[in-house]
Amino acid sequence: MNNNKLSELSLTELNKQKKQLSGLLIGGSIVLLFLFAALLYLIAKKQNFVLLAVIPGCMLAWLPAVIRLSQLNTEIKLRSSETNPNP
Repeated sequence: MNNNKLSELSLTELNKQKKQLSGLLIGGSIVLLFLFAALLYLIAKKQNFVLLAVIPGCMLAWLPAVIRLSQLNTEIKLRSSETNPNP
């Protein structure tokens, strides 16, 4: 992903980045859900509860993407309110 400042991007570029990041988060979350299910199965089968520490670490790995999506949503909302002021 480009490290452009959000204020320098056009509204269409912001929407494109939002769509890409949303797709990445949805697809990755589905894969991660299956991996967590497999990990929980291994934990139950092997009685190795140390593997539970992997789950929060994997969830924290998605935090930068979620923060970026939040920033994109805020910038899009700001631009939309500037172009369509309510009377």
